[in-house]
Amino acid sequence: MISKRYSCVIVILLLLTCVGAGCVGSSTENEASESDESSADKSLETITITDGLGREVTVPKSPERVVCQGAGALRYLCYLGGQAAVVGVEDIEHRKDENRRPYAIANPWLQEMPLIGEYRGNTDPEKIVTLNPEVIFWTYTGSPGDADELSAKTGIPVIALNYGNLGVYKEDMDSSLRIMGEVMGKDERAEELIRFFDSAIEDLNSRTADIPEEEKKSVYVGGIAYAGPHGFQSTEPTYPPFLFINAKNAAAEMGTDHGDTSKEAIMKWDPEILFVDLSTYQTTPSALDELKEDPAYKDLTAVKAGEVYGVLPYNWYTSNQGSVIAASYYVGTVIYPDRFADIDVEAKTDEIYTFLFGEPVYETMKLGFNGGFGKLSLE
Repeated sequence: MISKRYSCVIVILLLLTCVGAGCVGSSTENEASESDESSADKSLETITITDGLGREVTVPKSPERVVCQGAGALRYLCYLGGQAAVVGVEDIEHRKDENRRPYAIANPWLQEMPLIGEYRGNTDPEKIVTLNPEVIFWTYTGSPGDADELSAKTGIPVIALNYGNLGVYKEDMDSSLRIMGEVMGKDERAEELIRFFDSAIEDLNSRTADIPEEEKKSVYVGGIAYAGPHGFQSTEPTYPPFLFINAKNAAAEMGTDHGDTSKEAIMKWDPEILFVDLSTYQTTPSALDELKEDPAYKDLTAVKAGEVYGVLPYNWYTSNQGSVIAASYYVGTVIYPDRFADIDVEAKTDEIYTFLFGEPVYETMKLGFNGGFGKLSLE
Protein backbone atom coordinates (compact mmCIF):
# COMPACT_ATOMS: atom_id res chain seq x y z
CA MET A 1 0.00 0.00 0.00
CA ILE A 2 2.81 2.39 0.97
CA SER A 3 4.54 1.76 -2.34
CA LYS A 4 1.37 2.55 -4.29
CA ARG A 5 0.83 5.78 -2.32
CA TYR A 6 4.38 6.89 -3.02
CA SER A 7 3.91 6.08 -6.69
CA CYS A 8 0.79 8.25 -6.82
CA VAL A 9 2.52 11.14 -5.10
CA ILE A 10 5.44 10.96 -7.52
CA VAL A 11 3.13 10.92 -10.52
CA ILE A 12 1.21 13.93 -9.21
CA LEU A 13 4.44 15.86 -8.53
CA LEU A 14 5.69 15.09 -12.03
CA LEU A 15 2.46 16.31 -13.57
CA LEU A 16 2.58 19.52 -11.53
CA THR A 17 6.18 20.11 -12.55
CA CYS A 18 5.34 19.67 -16.23
CA VAL A 19 2.37 22.01 -15.98
CA GLY A 20 4.48 24.55 -14.10
CA ALA A 21 7.24 24.31 -16.68
CA GLY A 22 4.73 24.78 -19.46
CA CYS A 23 3.37 27.90 -17.80
CA VAL A 24 6.83 29.39 -17.32
CA GLY A 25 7.73 28.69 -20.94
CA SER A 26 4.57 30.33 -22.17
CA SER A 27 5.17 33.42 -20.00
CA THR A 28 8.74 33.83 -21.30
CA GLU A 29 7.61 33.49 -24.89
CA ASN A 30 4.89 36.10 -24.34
CA GLU A 31 7.36 38.55 -22.76
CA ALA A 32 9.81 38.10 -25.64
CA SER A 33 7.02 38.61 -28.13
CA GLU A 34 5.91 41.80 -26.36
CA SER A 35 9.52 43.07 -26.31
CA ASP A 36 9.90 42.42 -30.04
CA GLU A 37 6.65 44.24 -30.74
CA SER A 38 7.79 47.18 -28.60
CA SER A 39 11.09 47.40 -30.50
CA ALA A 40 9.26 47.15 -33.80
CA ASP A 41 6.85 49.91 -32.78
CA LYS A 42 9.78 52.12 -31.79
CA SER A 43 11.58 51.55 -35.08
CA LEU A 44 8.40 52.48 -36.95
CA GLU A 45 8.02 55.87 -35.23
CA THR A 46 8.32 58.70 -37.75
CA ILE A 47 8.14 62.47 -37.85
CA THR A 48 7.39 64.78 -40.75
CA ILE A 49 9.49 67.91 -41.09
CA THR A 50 9.77 70.73 -43.59
CA ASP A 51 13.35 70.88 -44.84
CA GLY A 52 15.44 73.82 -46.02
CA LEU A 53 13.93 73.71 -49.50
CA GLY A 54 10.34 73.65 -48.26
CA ARG A 55 9.90 69.92 -48.89
CA GLU A 56 7.83 67.87 -46.45
CA VAL A 57 9.87 64.80 -45.58
CA THR A 58 8.84 61.89 -43.36
CA VAL A 59 11.75 60.23 -41.58
CA PRO A 60 12.33 57.77 -38.75
CA LYS A 61 12.38 59.45 -35.34
CA SER A 62 15.89 59.62 -33.80
CA PRO A 63 17.51 57.51 -36.56
CA GLU A 64 20.50 55.40 -35.61
CA ARG A 65 22.00 55.27 -39.11
CA VAL A 66 22.56 58.44 -41.15
CA VAL A 67 24.90 59.92 -43.76
CA CYS A 68 25.80 63.55 -44.38
CA GLN A 69 26.74 64.94 -47.75
CA GLY A 70 27.68 68.41 -48.90
CA ALA A 71 29.96 70.99 -47.31
CA GLY A 72 29.40 71.37 -43.58
CA ALA A 73 26.59 68.84 -43.15
CA LEU A 74 28.72 66.55 -40.99
CA ARG A 75 30.07 69.57 -39.07
CA TYR A 76 26.57 70.52 -37.95
CA LEU A 77 25.81 66.93 -36.94
CA CYS A 78 28.96 66.99 -34.80
CA TYR A 79 27.89 70.31 -33.26
CA LEU A 80 24.69 68.53 -32.22
CA GLY A 81 26.56 65.52 -30.85
CA GLY A 82 24.88 63.11 -33.27
CA GLN A 83 27.98 61.80 -35.05
CA ALA A 84 27.70 58.32 -33.53
CA ALA A 85 24.89 57.64 -36.01
CA VAL A 86 27.13 58.21 -39.04
CA VAL A 87 27.59 55.06 -41.15
CA GLY A 88 29.52 56.49 -44.11
CA VAL A 89 31.44 59.62 -45.12
CA GLU A 90 32.59 61.62 -48.14
CA ASP A 91 36.14 61.13 -49.34
CA ILE A 92 37.34 64.39 -47.75
CA GLU A 93 37.00 62.69 -44.36
CA HIS A 94 39.63 60.11 -45.36
CA ARG A 95 42.40 62.70 -45.59
CA LYS A 96 45.03 61.68 -43.08
CA ASP A 97 46.68 64.26 -40.81
CA GLU A 98 45.09 67.22 -42.59
CA ASN A 99 44.19 68.84 -39.26
CA ARG A 100 42.19 71.69 -40.78
CA ARG A 101 38.63 70.88 -39.77
CA PRO A 102 38.01 70.89 -36.00
CA TYR A 103 35.14 68.38 -36.12
CA ALA A 104 37.39 65.90 -37.95
CA ILE A 105 40.24 66.40 -35.47
CA ALA A 106 37.86 65.71 -32.59
CA ASN A 107 36.49 62.59 -34.34
CA PRO A 108 39.47 60.84 -35.99
CA TRP A 109 37.49 57.61 -36.33
CA LEU A 110 35.64 59.25 -39.25
CA GLN A 111 38.77 58.54 -41.33
CA GLU A 112 38.00 54.83 -41.12
CA MET A 113 34.33 54.98 -42.09
CA PRO A 114 33.05 53.54 -45.40
CA LEU A 115 32.88 55.95 -48.32
CA ILE A 116 29.65 57.31 -49.80
CA GLY A 117 31.48 59.07 -52.65
CA GLU A 118 33.29 62.31 -53.39
CA TYR A 119 32.97 65.46 -51.31
CA ARG A 120 30.90 68.57 -52.13
CA GLY A 121 27.86 66.34 -52.46
CA ASN A 122 29.18 64.27 -55.37
CA THR A 123 28.19 61.04 -53.72
CA ASP A 124 27.42 57.64 -55.19
CA PRO A 125 23.81 56.51 -54.59
CA GLU A 126 24.80 52.85 -54.87
CA LYS A 127 27.41 53.22 -52.13
CA ILE A 128 24.90 54.97 -49.92
CA VAL A 129 22.35 52.18 -50.37
CA THR A 130 24.84 49.49 -49.32
CA LEU A 131 25.28 51.25 -45.97
CA ASN A 132 21.51 51.23 -45.33
CA PRO A 133 21.13 54.65 -43.68
CA GLU A 134 17.71 55.75 -42.50
CA VAL A 135 18.23 59.42 -43.43
CA ILE A 136 20.46 61.47 -45.75
CA PHE A 137 21.29 65.05 -44.71
CA TRP A 138 22.37 67.22 -47.65
CA THR A 139 23.69 70.79 -47.61
CA TYR A 140 24.11 72.95 -50.72
CA THR A 141 21.59 70.70 -52.44
CA GLY A 142 20.87 72.81 -55.46
CA SER A 143 17.16 72.28 -55.95
CA PRO A 144 14.19 70.31 -54.57
CA GLY A 145 14.39 68.17 -57.70
CA ASP A 146 17.95 67.11 -56.87
CA ALA A 147 16.90 66.01 -53.38
CA ASP A 148 13.87 64.16 -54.76
CA GLU A 149 16.03 62.43 -57.36
CA LEU A 150 18.54 61.19 -54.78
CA SER A 151 15.72 59.94 -52.58
CA ALA A 152 14.17 58.12 -55.55
CA LYS A 153 17.47 56.49 -56.47
CA THR A 154 18.22 55.30 -52.95
CA GLY A 155 14.79 54.79 -51.42
CA ILE A 156 16.02 56.84 -48.45
CA PRO A 157 14.47 60.13 -47.28
CA VAL A 158 16.67 63.15 -48.06
CA ILE A 159 16.63 66.25 -45.86
CA ALA A 160 17.97 69.32 -47.66
CA LEU A 161 19.58 71.99 -45.47
CA ASN A 162 20.60 75.58 -46.11
CA TYR A 163 23.97 75.86 -44.36
CA GLY A 164 23.73 79.57 -43.59
CA ASN A 165 26.29 81.57 -41.63
CA LEU A 166 26.67 83.81 -38.58
CA GLY A 167 25.88 86.95 -40.56
CA VAL A 168 23.04 87.80 -42.95
CA TYR A 169 22.08 84.12 -43.31
CA LYS A 170 21.97 83.37 -39.59
CA GLU A 171 18.31 82.35 -39.84
CA ASP A 172 19.25 79.63 -42.33
CA MET A 173 21.91 78.32 -39.98
CA ASP A 174 19.54 78.33 -37.00
CA SER A 175 16.83 76.61 -39.03
CA SER A 176 19.22 73.89 -40.20
CA LEU A 177 20.39 73.19 -36.66
CA ARG A 178 16.79 72.98 -35.50
CA ILE A 179 15.72 70.68 -38.34
CA MET A 180 18.66 68.35 -37.83
CA GLY A 181 18.19 68.53 -34.07
CA GLU A 182 14.50 67.61 -34.33
CA VAL A 183 15.24 64.62 -36.54
CA MET A 184 18.11 63.36 -34.36
CA GLY A 185 16.31 63.94 -31.06
CA LYS A 186 18.76 66.73 -30.21
CA ASP A 187 16.31 69.63 -29.94
CA GLU A 188 17.73 70.97 -26.68
CA ARG A 189 21.28 70.90 -27.99
CA ALA A 190 20.20 72.81 -31.12
CA GLU A 191 18.78 75.60 -28.98
CA GLU A 192 21.90 75.57 -26.80
CA LEU A 193 24.07 76.04 -29.90
CA ILE A 194 21.96 78.92 -31.19
CA ARG A 195 22.13 80.66 -27.79
CA PHE A 196 25.90 80.12 -27.68
CA PHE A 197 26.54 81.82 -31.01
CA ASP A 198 24.05 84.63 -30.32
CA SER A 199 25.68 85.30 -26.96
CA ALA A 200 29.19 85.39 -28.44
CA ILE A 201 28.16 87.81 -31.21
CA GLU A 202 26.41 90.04 -28.68
CA ASP A 203 29.50 90.05 -26.45
CA LEU A 204 31.82 90.93 -29.34
CA ASN A 205 29.60 93.78 -30.48
CA SER A 206 29.06 95.20 -27.00
CA ARG A 207 32.81 95.57 -26.46
CA THR A 208 33.26 97.86 -29.46
CA ALA A 209 29.89 99.38 -30.42
CA ASP A 210 30.62 102.74 -28.82
CA ILE A 211 33.98 103.38 -30.52
CA PRO A 212 33.72 106.49 -32.74
CA GLU A 213 34.41 105.87 -36.43
CA GLU A 214 37.19 108.44 -36.51
CA GLU A 215 39.07 106.56 -33.80
CA LYS A 216 39.09 103.25 -35.65
CA LYS A 217 42.18 101.99 -37.47
CA SER A 218 41.73 100.74 -41.02
CA VAL A 219 42.27 96.99 -41.45
CA TYR A 220 42.44 94.48 -44.28
CA VAL A 221 42.49 90.69 -44.45
CA GLY A 222 44.09 88.88 -47.38
CA GLY A 223 44.62 85.29 -48.45
CA ILE A 224 41.03 84.34 -47.65
CA ALA A 225 40.24 80.72 -48.46
CA TYR A 226 37.45 80.30 -51.00
CA ALA A 227 37.03 76.86 -52.56
CA GLY A 228 40.73 76.45 -51.77
CA PRO A 229 43.69 78.65 -50.75
CA HIS A 230 44.46 82.01 -52.36
CA GLY A 231 46.97 84.87 -52.40
CA PHE A 232 46.92 88.28 -50.70
CA GLN A 233 44.35 89.89 -53.01
CA SER A 234 41.65 87.39 -51.97
CA THR A 235 39.52 89.16 -49.38
CA GLU A 236 36.07 89.48 -47.79
CA PRO A 237 34.33 92.87 -47.82
CA THR A 238 32.05 91.53 -45.07
CA TYR A 239 34.70 89.52 -43.19
CA PRO A 240 32.69 88.29 -40.17
CA PRO A 241 35.37 88.87 -37.49
CA PHE A 242 35.60 92.52 -38.62
CA LEU A 243 31.82 92.91 -38.65
CA PHE A 244 31.32 91.46 -35.17
CA ILE A 245 33.80 93.87 -33.57
CA ASN A 246 32.79 96.87 -35.69
CA ALA A 247 36.21 97.13 -37.33
CA LYS A 248 36.93 99.49 -40.22
CA ASN A 249 37.40 97.10 -43.15
CA ALA A 250 39.26 98.85 -45.97
CA ALA A 251 37.68 96.49 -48.52
CA ALA A 252 34.11 97.15 -47.40
CA GLU A 253 33.55 99.32 -50.47
CA MET A 254 33.76 96.20 -52.66
CA GLY A 255 30.25 95.10 -51.72
CA THR A 256 29.13 91.96 -49.92
CA ASP A 257 30.58 88.99 -51.80
CA HIS A 258 34.00 87.42 -51.61
CA GLY A 259 36.31 88.76 -54.25
CA ASP A 260 39.83 89.43 -55.46
CA THR A 261 40.76 93.06 -55.17
CA SER A 262 43.61 94.73 -57.05
CA LYS A 263 47.08 95.49 -55.79
CA GLU A 264 46.45 99.12 -56.69
CA ALA A 265 43.36 99.21 -54.43
CA ILE A 266 45.30 97.78 -51.51
CA MET A 267 48.04 100.37 -52.01
CA LYS A 268 45.44 103.14 -52.13
CA TRP A 269 43.71 101.93 -48.97
CA ASP A 270 47.07 101.49 -47.19
CA PRO A 271 45.55 99.78 -44.11
CA GLU A 272 47.12 100.36 -40.71
CA ILE A 273 46.79 96.70 -39.72
CA LEU A 274 46.95 93.65 -41.99
CA PHE A 275 45.65 90.15 -41.32
CA VAL A 276 46.54 87.06 -43.32
CA ASP A 277 44.30 84.01 -43.53
CA LEU A 278 46.69 81.14 -42.78
CA SER A 279 45.10 78.88 -45.38
CA THR A 280 47.25 80.81 -47.85
CA TYR A 281 50.20 78.63 -46.85
CA GLN A 282 48.62 75.89 -48.97
CA THR A 283 49.33 77.81 -52.21
CA THR A 284 52.43 79.26 -53.89
CA PRO A 285 53.23 82.06 -53.63
CA SER A 286 51.38 82.56 -50.39
CA ALA A 287 50.02 85.90 -49.26
CA LEU A 288 52.92 86.12 -46.84
CA ASP A 289 55.41 85.44 -49.67
CA GLU A 290 53.84 88.32 -51.59
CA LEU A 291 54.16 90.69 -48.64
CA LYS A 292 57.80 89.72 -48.21
CA GLU A 293 58.83 89.84 -51.86
CA ASP A 294 56.65 92.35 -53.72
CA PRO A 295 58.32 95.80 -53.64
CA ALA A 296 54.94 97.55 -53.76
CA TYR A 297 53.63 95.79 -50.66
CA LYS A 298 56.81 96.61 -48.76
CA ASP A 299 55.74 100.27 -48.86
CA LEU A 300 52.49 99.61 -47.02
CA THR A 301 52.20 101.34 -43.65
CA ALA A 302 51.30 98.10 -41.86
CA VAL A 303 54.23 96.22 -43.41
CA LYS A 304 56.71 98.92 -42.41
CA ALA A 305 55.34 98.94 -38.87
CA GLY A 306 55.27 95.13 -38.61
CA GLU A 307 51.52 95.17 -38.05
CA VAL A 308 50.82 91.90 -39.87
CA TYR A 309 48.97 89.09 -38.11
CA GLY A 310 47.91 85.55 -38.93
CA VAL A 311 44.35 84.29 -38.41
CA LEU A 312 42.99 80.77 -38.59
CA PRO A 313 40.78 80.38 -41.66
CA TYR A 314 37.08 80.05 -41.04
CA ASN A 315 36.38 78.86 -44.58
CA TRP A 316 37.48 75.23 -44.92
CA TYR A 317 34.83 72.98 -46.44
CA THR A 318 32.49 75.97 -45.93
CA SER A 319 32.29 78.13 -42.83
CA ASN A 320 33.58 76.76 -39.55
CA GLN A 321 31.43 78.83 -37.24
CA GLY A 322 33.56 78.12 -34.19
CA SER A 323 36.64 79.47 -35.95
CA VAL A 324 34.70 82.59 -36.96
CA ILE A 325 34.04 83.38 -33.30
CA ALA A 326 37.60 82.51 -32.26
CA ALA A 327 39.06 84.75 -34.99
CA SER A 328 36.73 87.57 -33.94
CA TYR A 329 38.07 87.52 -30.38
CA TYR A 330 41.66 87.37 -31.64
CA VAL A 331 41.22 90.24 -34.11
CA GLY A 332 39.62 92.21 -31.28
CA THR A 333 42.71 91.79 -29.10
CA VAL A 334 44.86 93.18 -31.92
CA ILE A 335 42.72 96.14 -33.02
CA TYR A 336 41.23 97.07 -29.64
CA PRO A 337 43.57 95.60 -27.01
CA ASP A 338 42.02 97.61 -24.18
CA ARG A 339 38.52 96.30 -24.99
CA PHE A 340 39.71 92.67 -25.05
CA ALA A 341 42.26 92.79 -22.23
CA ASP A 342 40.48 89.94 -20.42
CA ILE A 343 40.77 87.55 -23.37
CA ASP A 344 43.42 84.82 -23.44
CA VAL A 345 43.16 83.92 -27.13
CA GLU A 346 44.35 80.30 -26.92
CA ALA A 347 42.16 79.55 -23.91
CA LYS A 348 39.16 81.24 -25.53
CA THR A 349 39.64 79.32 -28.77
CA ASP A 350 39.75 75.98 -26.99
CA GLU A 351 36.77 76.98 -24.87
CA ILE A 352 34.83 77.47 -28.11
CA TYR A 353 36.00 74.21 -29.68
CA THR A 354 35.35 72.27 -26.47
CA PHE A 355 31.77 73.53 -26.34
CA LEU A 356 31.22 72.53 -29.97
CA PHE A 357 33.09 69.23 -30.11
CA GLY A 358 33.72 68.11 -26.56
CA GLU A 359 37.47 68.64 -26.58
CA PRO A 360 40.15 71.29 -27.29
CA VAL A 361 41.65 71.05 -30.78
CA TYR A 362 43.46 74.37 -31.23
CA GLU A 363 46.98 72.94 -30.89
CA THR A 364 46.27 70.40 -33.62
CA MET A 365 44.66 73.06 -35.82
CA LYS A 366 47.88 75.06 -35.63
CA LEU A 367 49.74 72.11 -37.17
CA GLY A 368 47.35 72.06 -40.10
CA PHE A 369 47.89 75.73 -40.93
CA ASN A 370 51.58 76.21 -40.12
CA GLY A 371 50.72 78.20 -37.04
CA GLY A 372 47.87 79.85 -35.22
CA PHE A 373 46.78 83.32 -34.19
CA GLY A 374 49.75 85.67 -33.82
CA LYS A 375 52.06 88.28 -35.34
CA LEU A 376 53.78 87.19 -38.57
CA SER A 377 57.44 87.73 -39.34
CA LEU A 378 58.24 89.38 -42.69
CA GLU A 379 61.95 88.63 -42.52
